[in-house]
Amino acid sequence: MPNSSNSITDLGVAAIRDGVAAGQFSAVEVAEAFNANVAAAQSALNAFIVATPEKAIEAAKAVDAARSAGQALGPMAGVPIGMKDLFATEGVQTTAASHMLEGFVPRYESTVSRKLWEAGAGMLGKLNLDQFAMGSSNESSYFGNVISPWQRPGSNAQLTPGGSSGGSSAAIAARLAPAATGTDTGGSIRQPAAYTGTVGIKPTYGRCSRWGVVAYASSLDQAGSMARDVTDCAIMLEAMAGFDPKDSTSLDLAVPAWTASLSGDLRGKKVGIPLEYRVDGMPAEVDAIWEQGIAWAKDAGAEVVEVSLPHTRYALAAYYIIAPAEASSNLARYDGVRYGLRDLPDGAGLQDMYAATRAAGFGDEVKRRILIGTYVLSAGFYDAYYTQAQKVRTLISQDFAKAFEAVDVLLTPTAPSAAFALGENVDDPLSMYLNDVFTVPASLAGLPAMSVPAGLDVQGLPLGLQIIGRPLDEQGVLNAGLAIEARAGFTAKPEKWW
Repeated sequence: MPNSSNSITDLGVAAIRDGVAAGQFSAVEVAEAFNANVAAAQSALNAFIVATPEKAIEAAKAVDAARSAGQALGPMAGVPIGMKDLFATEGVQTTAASHMLEGFVPRYESTVSRKLWEAGAGMLGKLNLDQFAMGSSNESSYFGNVISPWQRPGSNAQLTPGGSSGGSSAAIAARLAPAATGTDTGGSIRQPAAYTGTVGIKPTYGRCSRWGVVAYASSLDQAGSMARDVTDCAIMLEAMAGFDPKDSTSLDLAVPAWTASLSGDLRGKKVGIPLEYRVDGMPAEVDAIWEQGIAWAKDAGAEVVEVSLPHTRYALAAYYIIAPAEASSNLARYDGVRYGLRDLPDGAGLQDMYAATRAAGFGDEVKRRILIGTYVLSAGFYDAYYTQAQKVRTLISQDFAKAFEAVDVLLTPTAPSAAFALGENVDDPLSMYLNDVFTVPASLAGLPAMSVPAGLDVQGLPLGLQIIGRPLDEQGVLNAGLAIEARAGFTAKPEKWW
């Protein structure tokens, strides 16, 4: 039984929920312990845009009162979480980490956050991210960079926690939250999880409602859960998922009992190894951890089969046409007229206001993607770029479908390297985009995929393995992740320096 705030904040979702239910500690004690960690680390890590300690305490008091009254508790009862600042939260500022929405306080709750509050979770605050979720390093936020709690031995260089869900991954790794929401458009849950030694799952497109989530690329965006282990991710994802009539892309399907069906026994399962994921220039240690993952899958009883995904080589190029095109359309609503920032120079007309507002409100990376998207959608280039990219997307989906005729899940590295230093790639967009090379294909195909920590590189930084599953087979992904997690025995955590 924990007897200090430090030991409480080392607990995960399941342990907190079960401990509160058993009366080992109160939900208020848990909230207070995590609130203290959030406050202590904020100036050093910048993981939260706004902290909401009062929200965490309010939810905790409700859980404690329900337990005292003998009422049934929800699956997330007593668990305070971080909420990525892309989810609308009623009465709490929601910015998408952009100056464009600074000060915007929604009068409504996103479906995902509402489901979590109904499950008994409390909110520690709104987590920092890349502006409008556009980025791979969490360096595009208007509110400043998120800094990873991990450091290279003997170096004070600040490392990226990944992007865009970098605030989420940093908060979990630093014990500021036991779990957090994330969104994944091209890898923005999985890559940050890999960089910080945490677990993150992107479910099948449509499993979690997008209603109340600030849009980046509507055919790709999908909410998911991030935590410290596979079981905690499953618990949280179960609470988040479900049909929502307010979201036209939401799947009208019952949410399976993923947590109750968790099993790391892979006997009778086939794990596919995509030949095309062995890219030129991949660090030897990434390849080595992949080989180790293959050995772990075999040890869990799986048969390992090589498969081919021939159009994978075109996935990154297709993604960086489709996603910016959708972003260009989605972000057209931020014009200074209805809500958000308005920059109206003296004597300016309507067009001048549009230009001044968007120039002041959007950061460089957002502007870059809007320009790319507008270009590929323009009359002279639509067929040459956007139409071709959509055809490639279909071919990529067909590649996956063919592979899944032979195997149950795929196993790949999550990212081509461990975390890099902030500022290292900021002036090289192409190098930055290449961080998503292993995660983008599953996003284009709308498949469930997760990252599980597998080990450390030579500098002592986390490396992750990615599991990709068939559409709607989150159970297969979670089970394979559990098998890898059990054999990796990853217990490393960042040495506290903040």
